[in-house]
Parts: sequence; structure tokens; C-alpha cells
Amino acid sequence: MAERRTALYRLGPVLAVALLAGPLLCGLAGTVLPAFGYLPALGGRTLSLDPFRQLLAEPGLARGAVLALTTGLAATALSVAVIFLFVAGWAGTRLFSRIVHLVSPLLAVPHAAAAFGLVFLAAPSGFIARLISPELTGWERPPDLLIVNDPAGLAMSAGLAAKEIPFLMLIALAALPQIEVTRTLAIAASAGYGRMAGFLLALWPRLYRQIRLAVFAVLAFGTSVVDVGVILGPTAPPPLAVQVTRLMQDPDLSMRFTASAGALLQLAVTGLALLAWLGLEHVGAMLRRQMGDRGRRFRRDAPLRLAGLGAIALTALVTFAGLGLLALWSVAGQWPFPDALPASLSLDSWASAASRIGQPLWSSLSVGLAATATALAVTVLCLANETETGRRTGTGAALLIYLPLIVPQAGFLFGLQLLFLVAGLGNGWPALVLSHLVFVLPYVFLSLADPWRALDRRYEAVAAGLGKGRLAALTRVRLPMLTGALATAAAVGFAVSVGLYLPTLLVAAGRIETVTTEAVALAAGGNRRVIGVYAFLQLALPAAGFAIATAVPALLFRQRRALRGGASSQGR
Repeated sequence: MAERRTALYRLGPVLAVALLAGPLLCGLAGTVLPAFGYLPALGGRTLSLDPFRQLLAEPGLARGAVLALTTGLAATALSVAVIFLFVAGWAGTRLFSRIVHLVSPLLAVPHAAAAFGLVFLAAPSGFIARLISPELTGWERPPDLLIVNDPAGLAMSAGLAAKEIPFLMLIALAALPQIEVTRTLAIAASAGYGRMAGFLLALWPRLYRQIRLAVFAVLAFGTSVVDVGVILGPTAPPPLAVQVTRLMQDPDLSMRFTASAGALLQLAVTGLALLAWLGLEHVGAMLRRQMGDRGRRFRRDAPLRLAGLGAIALTALVTFAGLGLLALWSVAGQWPFPDALPASLSLDSWASAASRIGQPLWSSLSVGLAATATALAVTVLCLANETETGRRTGTGAALLIYLPLIVPQAGFLFGLQLLFLVAGLGNGWPALVLSHLVFVLPYVFLSLADPWRALDRRYEAVAAGLGKGRLAALTRVRLPMLTGALATAAAVGFAVSVGLYLPTLLVAAGRIETVTTEAVALAAGGNRRVIGVYAFLQLALPAAGFAIATAVPALLFRQRRALRGGASSQGR
């Protein structure tokens, strides 16, 4: 029995490697070969540079590559700066905990829904312009201002930052207990350092090492994102990832070679962005050392602390306001500019969408639940193997977990699509679930790993003293005590699946529609009421997942307060 249990636990890491590295490496191979002209199914039997020549002839290619690079770097730099200012200025305070609870729900918001909310808020005909018109501006019609889809990609960078700040905040929160913030800041204060300077010199290097891989993932996503690029990015030309996706969808099959070359160019742009970020890291470390060598104390840091608080509060306010507008537009009747509110409310948009929403809604639910359940099972096996062997996941394994998040989706999804076709999976539901699993599994593992490792192992020792085996201790002690953490990890994984756009678009090849693909497809139409319906549904699905994750432990353990929120006392 013990040997069978150990073999089962060892299956977890094997499955994780197969589900993460396998599709990634095979997908990259399926992209590289067509990029050099080799794809026998389409008549390419010799290696050639013709796909790259055709790619370089595409109009707006260089501009799209520059946009991908600058918007990704700008969004990442802004996100990291906001996280530093807020954490350095307020970590350990009551206000910090309250703001974190306010920002945390934003993690469940899909990128496309957040982007649509920003459009409804900041566009020339958006809510902000309506609030100040015509009294303050004199505008009776929407002004001719290119705020959204601006050529510099500023709106796109802002939209990305608004979504990535909650993600980096979650990773930073998991790392903060490991760096002893309160005691270190007290020592720095006794030496005359201001709070911000003390955090920068004594704590930031250690915290940044903990969140560095997450920062790389944010940067890679920002340089290669498609749905946010379609909604908020420039249109003439669009960012590189959008151009590559359009090449992949071209009905002329010979364009698949050019699309593969474009995917490799996207990989190169993301790699260049990572190199540039490494350079920025070295510059920042040098400036920090110079500041320490000169003995700068910066005791009067109240403006910086307030700036950090204001930035995080503004992020939450803008995102929540945008999401509220999605709901309002979905039930709005007549709403001419510059009226601040609709003249009437109506369910006509929901009624007209009801006949078309069923299939995308079912696809989002079924694919999300299947991918999440599989990811949760593999994660539990991996972590149970850690507990069984006493060997914690090392740096190499951590890099493997982040690898699907760091490699641009366009760089391997086209090859993965070809792999599924060769394997006989086609463009069907199983292939779509497997493609979603590549992205869901890392988030589920990262969400569950810290609560799992923090649980006091003496509980299992007590179970062993009562004659229970390790499998019984796992199923009857550890898993019940981690119910809240398991439910939260599942909610995170489901939210990731619902928000996936490019994997669904490419792997399903349009045969399976989800709420996200439908919402982004409607972006070109400009009908805000219909967009509001689909974007609100896209938001409602993850929100429902997190609501269930909160309710499950509360209902199961309503007589046991310590277990209602999961393993709240797990580290004691």
C-alpha cells in the first residue's frame, strides 16, 4: 500500500512536467519548422527563409514590434513602481490590510473585461467625459480625441498595469512574511532612515527576488497580449501580437509560414524586453547602492507614501468604476451624449443576446471546470509528493511552473494547434481543455503551494499517533483543513481559464466559442450594450467562482470558526 501511495504521489511531478513542458516544447517546434518553410502538410518540404522575407514585407511590422516592446515595458515598470511605493509605504499597517482586501478581488477580473471597462470610462464618449460635459467642457458631442487606441499605446499600457498590479500584489503578499518587515523597518528607523528609504535599502532586494519570476511573466504577457491589444491598442498598425494572430487566421493557408515567422519575431521581441528589464534591474541596483553609500536617510517621505496609496486606490477605483459601467451599459436604454446616466433601463440587450449566449457560456463553463479540476488534482499530487519526500520544489521546478507564463502565447500555440491536429485531437473540446490546462496549472500551483507548505505538520503526526496512515492523514486531515485554500486555488484557475483568449481562438479555430472570444469579437462593432452583456458575463463567471470558494468552507465548517476561511491558523 505504501509503495502504491508513493508511486501515485510521484505521478504528480511527472504529469506536471508533461502538461507544462510537453506542449510548450512541442508547440515551439511546431512553430520554428514552418517559420523556416518546413511544413509538409502545406507543401513545405525544404528549409527556406522565404517566410521571413514575406513577413518583413508586411506593412507596419516594425512599428508593431516597437509598440509591443514599449507597452510591455511601460506596463511592467508602472506595475512594479506602484507595488513598491505602496508596500514600502504602508506594509504592516491597518490601512495596508484594508487596501489589500479592496484590491484582491480585482485578480478575478479578466483582462478583456477590465479593458472594456476602461474604454467605457475614458473614451471620448465615456463616463468621465459625460460627467464634465457640457458644463465644464462645452462638449455637446464627443470630442475628436484619440484617448483609447492612441498611437503610443498609452491606454493599452494603463489597462495592462491596472490588471497586473493586483497579481503582483498577491505574489508580494505571499513573500512579505519571509522578510520580517516590521522588525527590519524598526531597526532602519532607529538608524534614522525614513520608512521608504529603509524599505528600499534593507527589504526591497529580498522582496524583489521573491517576485522576480512573476515580474518576468507580467513583462512577457504585456509584450504579447492580444485581447487587450485589440480593445485598447493602436489600430494602424496594431501591436505585433495582434498582427501575428491575424496572419494565423488568414484563410490563405500559405500565410501559415509567414505567421510562424511572425511568432518567432514575437519571441525575439519578448526576449529583447526581458534583456532590457535585466538592464534596468542593474541600473536600479546601482542607484540603490549609491544611495546607501551616501547615507541618504530621506526621513520626509510622506509625499511618496501618499503617492503609493493614491496610485493603488486609483487603480481600484478606475477598475471598479469600469466594471460598474459594463453592468450599466448592459441594461441601458437611450443614453445619448452628454447625459451622465441613461434615460431609461431595459433588458432588451439581454433578451436579444439570450438566444446566442448559451453555447459560449456552456463552453466557458465546461472547459474552465475541466481544466481547473485537472490542474487541482495534479497540484495536490505534486505537493503531496513534496510532503512525502520532504524535498521542496527547487528553482528549476519553479522556473518550469512559470515557463508557460513567460514564453509568449503566440510563440507556441500555433505549433500546439498543429500538434493536436497530428495527434488526432483536431480543434475539439479535449484539445481546448489541454491548451487551457497549460496556463491554468501554474496559477493553481502558485495559489495552493504556500498554504499547503504552511500547514503545521504536527496535525498529521497526531493522526499517525492515532494509527492513521499517510493517505488517511492526507484525505482526512490535511485536505479538509485546506478546504478554503483548495477552493480559492480552484477559483483562481477557473478565472484564468475564463479569461483566456488566444488559446481558445487558435486551438479551437473558431469552432468553439467562449464568452471571452465573443466579447473581443464584438469590440470592432462598437455596440456598447451588447459588449456590456458579454463583458459582464465574462466578469460574472469568475466572480461566481470566488463567491463559491468563500461560501464552501463557511458552510462546511460553520461550527468550526478556525476552518471557515481555510487554514487560517495553519502556520501556528
